Amino acid sequence: MAAGGQDGAEAGGRRRRPVRRVLIGLLVLAVIAGVVVYLNRDRLISPAEGCTIKTQAGTGTLDLSQAANAATIASVAISRGLPERAVTIALATAMQESKLHNIPGGDRDSVGLFQQRPSQGWGTVDQIMDPVYATNKFLDSLVKVPGYARMPLTDAAQQVQRSGYPQAYAKHEGNATLVSSVLTGREPAALNCVVDDLTVPSPSPSATGTGQQPLDVGDRVRREFGKTVTAAPAAKAEKDPRTVLALAPQPSTSTDSGPDALRQSGWAVAQWSVAHAQQLGIGAVAYDGKVWRVERPSDGWKASATAPSTDRVLVTLGAPAKS
Repeated sequence: MAAGGQDGAEAGGRRRRPVRRVLIGLLVLAVIAGVVVYLNRDRLISPAEGCTIKTQAGTGTLDLSQAANAATIASVAISRGLPERAVTIALATAMQESKLHNIPGGDRDSVGLFQQRPSQGWGTVDQIMDPVYATNKFLDSLVKVPGYARMPLTDAAQQVQRSGYPQAYAKHEGNATLVSSVLTGREPAALNCVVDDLTVPSPSPSATGTGQQPLDVGDRVRREFGKTVTAAPAAKAEKDPRTVLALAPQPSTSTDSGPDALRQSGWAVAQWSVAHAQQLGIGAVAYDGKVWRVERPSDGWKASATAPSTDRVLVTLGAPAKS
């Protein structure tokens, strides 16, 4: 009996050893698979819609609406030949007042990006809800402040807004400076937006606020950049039937302009186009030897042998056909 029991124990041990080896093997494979997934997580997990900013000075994120509104604020200031400091002050103000969203309500009768009040003479609700109009009204008041570009940001903003929280604007200065450095073109190829679906442009408030008018990309460029950018159809690629616009920037008249003014103006237009891609149905932007495309996964700006130099920005309307 004792011998039989010993033989049975040995047989059971031999049966358990293969099972143990299989379990150990499965555990090792699971660990390897986990490492592979971790190392490739950026490729396997699709990023959410929105925009990222990456410069040597820092990084930031904006949702698509915030990016479009911020780009409009910058373009309007550029159209007026104002310095980057004016853009930074305007952005910080809008960050505090509305988080860069064009909201239809707020404290008392405040509306829009800067929470301007019709009862205080800023305009009608329809006018203020137009980001171009609202930005111009803010800048109209800002440029009347003596030495605004040299004073502390929160003081300059407060001179315009007359807020009950006069120091609130200061906390946004770092983010506003980062965003303005990109949207004025000083930091090239620094804005990348992930867009799931391109939409057909919808009617926007008219320049006078008296009604609705449909705006195409060329109209939008002219309205936001004024005479600093011209828009015209460009030649189509042989295998791409989509409409292509050539946006020709003029050297900025801003006091920040230097010998590289044309290139900086071009990057302001190029990154404005990326920020408005979802709103205006822009599928690709090419400039200064680089191209941005709306396709996922979004790799941001990439070198391109076919992209123009600094004389024009090529904007392709519509997403490429899916293969």
